[in-house]
Amino acid sequence: MQILIASDHAGFALKAELKVYLKEQGYTVQDEGAYEAKEDDDYPDFVSLVAKHVSSAPDEYRGIIIGGSGQGEAMCANRYPRVRATVLYHYDEHIVHLSRLHNNANVLSLGVRFLSTDEAKKAVIEWLTTDFTNEERHVRRNNKLDVTGPVEHEF
Repeated sequence: MQILIASDHAGFALKAELKVYLKEQGYTVQDEGAYEAKEDDDYPDFVSLVAKHVSSAPDEYRGIIIGGSGQGEAMCANRYPRVRATVLYHYDEHIVHLSRLHNNANVLSLGVRFLSTDEAKKAVIEWLTTDFTNEERHVRRNNKLDVTGPVEHEF
């Protein structure tokens, strides 16, 4: 599994720390930008690169995207088929585990304004080492999320 990582200016410093940390833990990490901290950069320019890779081969890639809140970054990533981005802006191991166990999240969006570096490191490792349950009900629900195009619902 290859880890793709991207951030805007707000997440730039944390991205640099996580890249080093993940490589020390034995992960292969590919940086998709930003490559310098520029206050006027736009997170969709970098997040979309991660999302395109994950969308093309969700079993081969996991993405970590970082911004001020992580919200806009996740919204951007979730526009791509087969991308299931989850937001973490408050460390809670149960949230991290459930995003993988039940939702098979393949992109983790970190809100740097709400997490310490140590919390982010801990969350990333927990997220990367937690496997999807493959229970039928979760597979069924995730398949519904992965449908491309409009979905008809009966209300």
